[in-house]
Amino acid sequence: MCRNIRPLFNFDPPATPEEIHAASLQFVRKITGLQKPSQANQAQFARAVDDIGSVCSRLLESLATSAPPKNRETEAAKARDRANRRFSS
Repeated sequence: MCRNIRPLFNFDPPATPEEIHAASLQFVRKITGLQKPSQANQAQFARAVDDIGSVCSRLLESLATSAPPKNRETEAAKARDRANRRFSS
């Protein structure tokens, strides 16, 4: 259920609002246990996603590191290699 929650800090280019929203949505889905809320809970669900997204954006903007930024393509290739090794027969 949490496939979209990925590290978003220290990448070049920085995390996009869409990536932060996807991670926030997955987080709210995980903690509520709801894939899709009922109409009665839709507004609260959406507000929680927006609130968490805002907090995550502020956090990512405020963090500091001396490490060089990671490259998205390089990190994705590493993840694919790990998956291939893990799931190969």
